[in-house]
Amino acid sequence: MARYAKEDIDRIRDAVDFVALVEGRTELRRSGVGRMVGLCPFHDERTPSFSVNVEDKLFHCFGCGEGGDLFRFVELTENVDFPEAVELLADRAGIQLRTEDEDPQAAARRKQEARLLELLDRTCRYYERQLWSAAEAGGARAELQRRGLDPELLREFRVGYAPSAFERVLTASRHAGYRPEELLAAGLVQRSRDRRDRVYDRFRRRITFPLADRRGRILGFGARALGADQKPKYVNSADGPVYHKGQHLFAAHLARKHAARVGEVILCEGYTDVIALHQAGRRNAVGLMGTALTPDQVGELRRMASVLVLALDADAAGRKAMLKAADLAAGSGLELQVAMLPDGMDPADMLVKRGAAALDQAFGRTISIGRFRVGQALEEADLQTAEGKDRAIADLRPIFATIDPGVLRMELVQDVARRLRLDPTVLGPLLDGPGGPPARRAPDPVGSSPGGAGASRAAPGSAAPRGGGPAASAPGCPAGAWEPALPPAPSASTGTEDPAEAELRFLASCRAAGTEAASLLGDDRLAELFAHEPHRQAAAALREWLRAGTPPATDDPLMAGVLRRLVALAQQVEHPSVARAELDGLQLEFAAVSRRLPRAGAESPALQVRRQALRVRIEELVATLARSARKG
Repeated sequence: MARYAKEDIDRIRDAVDFVALVEGRTELRRSGVGRMVGLCPFHDERTPSFSVNVEDKLFHCFGCGEGGDLFRFVELTENVDFPEAVELLADRAGIQLRTEDEDPQAAARRKQEARLLELLDRTCRYYERQLWSAAEAGGARAELQRRGLDPELLREFRVGYAPSAFERVLTASRHAGYRPEELLAAGLVQRSRDRRDRVYDRFRRRITFPLADRRGRILGFGARALGADQKPKYVNSADGPVYHKGQHLFAAHLARKHAARVGEVILCEGYTDVIALHQAGRRNAVGLMGTALTPDQVGELRRMASVLVLALDADAAGRKAMLKAADLAAGSGLELQVAMLPDGMDPADMLVKRGAAALDQAFGRTISIGRFRVGQALEEADLQTAEGKDRAIADLRPIFATIDPGVLRMELVQDVARRLRLDPTVLGPLLDGPGGPPARRAPDPVGSSPGGAGASRAAPGSAAPRGGGPAASAPGCPAGAWEPALPPAPSASTGTEDPAEAELRFLASCRAAGTEAASLLGDDRLAELFAHEPHRQAAAALREWLRAGTPPATDDPLMAGVLRRLVALAQQVEHPSVARAELDGLQLEFAAVSRRLPRAGAESPALQVRRQALRVRIEELVATLARSARKG
């Protein structure tokens, strides 16, 4: 992995407008000198707890505890590691990065990749010029106009035209110093079947749609035929050093910030469908790149938004693809919705035949994937005979097994009962099957395992515990007494982090910091900070452990489980320090004060002053830790 020059990283930090970067994810408003606040982009909340230090370019959320500098912000929002965050911000700032201490082979690969990307971008610019200026491209311009696509939007998407000549790109690229092997690696030419030593342009007499990564770098092309004599209708770049089929989504670099703002991403099949939706104001639309949906693409969609709207073609093949996509996305955390388009029409057709307003209206009336599945099953069923109804119920049973008890399930049972002409009270047990209705899975108890509820969000500066096996043994605790089920703690009324989770995080930071952190666990603080009694007892035990250097012995299985949990979490804390532990303790105190405020009464002014003092100290510690991390 490349290590970038510190001078370049500092230049990026100075050059990037941090407020503009954050406002791509959430709206901010001024709150005092040099400070802005807004709703946190990392957890759901109704009142702003997300704070931005404008001068130091730092952020901190007083609700979920996430915080850091602009690089950390990009890591979290784009789900990338630090080098990738540096690259994304370097692109944003127009800064050329230099590497330090890079392996020679890695440096050679990076150099080759940069050269291929430049070749692809150069070719894209050539195709763009051809579309708008070449006489031969008149048919392509007419086809795009027939589809009602705005020329300015087509320019934004960098749509182009590949001329019909066999060696236009090949010849121009060779004159620019590129070798045939590089053109093959970039997927711009292909070998002749008759003469393997001869290569020629891969894309000819076709409208070209550039396929880009999240940074907007051109990786390849999708090319649509103009003539009925051209087969296949679409030709896409082949896999190579820079383009990997199934890893990217068409227009994701253009749709990302819009999807983040509305919390929803639309998935289409065709390139022109995506452009049509952007033209209709749905700038959060992306497209498949000539393949069925892949797990990599599901992950990319999940990073963009929490709600996925499937807008695949309305024909039988499109509906089948939609169901396959839904199966693949199940369990990803995405909420699935379906845009119901008129039969036989796709978004591009709707734009031409019914206009942007109708297209926008159709996507404002999406339905849940469960309702769509039920409708599809009923549409394909024979509902005239008892045997047909039995088969329909059997087909519907696995669909209903995925729908949690609630109003939606009740409505769907009634809809099916009406179509099958059955009493809903009779139909319900038949749809449930012999096992009865599905029950919502109970949340994992706090402290049940390293991957349980107590570890669902990693603390800033720590890594989330991995795996689901037994945690490391805590010295002094009896064998066989690990991981008892603790009662779930109540969630905070403010909509912020579960208090029990924050308590565990604070204790883990103290354990990782060592002896000096014992001073943070005084009796007066324990009574105030810990709402969860087992955690309060564990805090007192941990204080003595830190002071004496000897782990406590206990025959209480509940206490043994909590202490073991702390050991496991403490092993995951990165860069442990007393300052890190103090920050987590103040975060816990800030949340406790915030919960008391709505019912404080006469005590409210004093709590407001205390809350503000905590906020100031937390921001000071965040800045201190960020500076220490940069030096390290």
